[in-house]
Amino acid sequence: MRTLAIIPARGGSKRLPGKNIRPLHGKPLIHWSIDFAAGMTWFSAIEVSTDSAEIAQCCAAAGQTVQRLRPSHLATDEASSISVVLDLLEWKASQGEHFDLIALLQPTTPVRARKHWDEARRLLLDEGHDAAIGVGPAPAHPHLTFRMAPSHALTPWIAERPASLRAQDLEPALVVNGALYLIKADVLQKMNTFMPAATAGVVMDAPLDNLDIDTEFDWLVAEQAIQYFQEKP
Repeated sequence: MRTLAIIPARGGSKRLPGKNIRPLHGKPLIHWSIDFAAGMTWFSAIEVSTDSAEIAQCCAAAGQTVQRLRPSHLATDEASSISVVLDLLEWKASQGEHFDLIALLQPTTPVRARKHWDEARRLLLDEGHDAAIGVGPAPAHPHLTFRMAPSHALTPWIAERPASLRAQDLEPALVVNGALYLIKADVLQKMNTFMPAATAGVVMDAPLDNLDIDTEFDWLVAEQAIQYFQEKP
């Protein structure tokens, strides 16, 4: 059972220029994903997909060689993660390498725990799921959200109201947190999605597991959160 770990890292971020090589709590953001992947014993191979020679050089400093730069048509804002992964799979196949599972590690979710990935693998191999994704607590429960009319009148997103709106009485709501994607390679190639019908969720409750850096504010929060939890007795 061979697993290919893919770390996608485009060079042209507009919201956070240079984010993949920017130091986060002492090391470049992309190094967090590289270091984690290198410590996973059941990852058979690791590939960074990037269009940037600067990112490739940064990866080399962490011991990760970028064997080829991403084609230019996959270096745009419109290029999807699936397109990037399928391109890399096709290239690896042309080199005589084939894989059973694909792990996607997005650099913008830097903190990971091995137990979650081991659980994801178990769900695929032992429970019959085709894919597993990381999920965390929703920032707002669907029953506590509204839509607003031009008149500013509010109506609930979900018309049917539960007997109690106290948070402790509501069924937990989860959202995809971007921290973990594991899928069978043949399913990805056939279905063209990381979330086929038989997708399992791996629940991540810890704040650090749910960091997702997309803005400067997210970056500041991540810096402070990592420092706080690492220094906490």
